[in-house]
Amino acid sequence: MENMSEIVEVKRMNLIRANHVSEKRLDQFLNNNDTLDKEGLLSKGYVVEINDTIEGCFIMEPIQEGLYWLKQLYITQSEAGSLPMLLESILALAKRQHARKVYVHSHQPMVDIILEAMQFHPQQENVLVDKLQEKQGKWWTYNVS
Repeated sequence: MENMSEIVEVKRMNLIRANHVSEKRLDQFLNNNDTLDKEGLLSKGYVVEINDTIEGCFIMEPIQEGLYWLKQLYITQSEAGSLPMLLESILALAKRQHARKVYVHSHQPMVDIILEAMQFHPQQENVLVDKLQEKQGKWWTYNVS
C-alpha cells in the first residue's frame, strides 16, 4: 500500500459582535470595503474573523418574533470559499437566538447555488414587501429547527 500524504487546511472562524472588536480593527476592515454600513454593523452586526483576520461581516436583523433577515453578508474574495462554512455558522447562531426562519436576499447566482445546496427555499414573492423594496435578485428562506 502506497503511503499518501495530504495537506489539510483548517481555518479557524469566529463570529464576533462588531461592537466587541476594537474600532481600529473594524475601521481597517471597513476602509477596504467602503460600501458596508458601519452603524448597522455596530448595532446589530457581527464580523467574521478567519485565522485572526477580519474577512467578512453580516447583520442578523430581527423582523418580528422568531424571524430574522440576514443582510449585508460579505466575505472577502480571498475567503469566498469559506461562504458555506460561514452560512452554517450563521444558522447555528440563529438557532441559539431561537429563530424560526431566516430570510436572505441574494443577487449573485453563485450565492443562489450555495443557498439552494444548503436547503434554503426560494420565495416566489417578497414576503417582506413592506419592509424591503429590493428589486433585483432572489429571496430565500431557511426554516431553523
